[in-house]
Amino acid sequence: MAKVKGAVVVDIEACKGCELCVETCPEDVLSLHKEVNSKGYHYAFMENPDVCTGCANCGVVCPDTCITVYRVKV
Repeated sequence: MAKVKGAVVVDIEACKGCELCVETCPEDVLSLHKEVNSKGYHYAFMENPDVCTGCANCGVVCPDTCITVYRVKV
């Protein structure tokens, strides 16, 4: 069975830093960035990209639909 690797792309300007994606990630991939976007919100980013499985939990719970998850078989 092939291993699946994921990549999370966050629309930085749409993210309001609610942290729902951070809390729902089973692999602790996401975190809020120390910097803020143009609206003053700390935005989500992949702090630990190497462990992302592409489960897409983060994209499902995002209330602002600013997360896209890509999966690649490796």
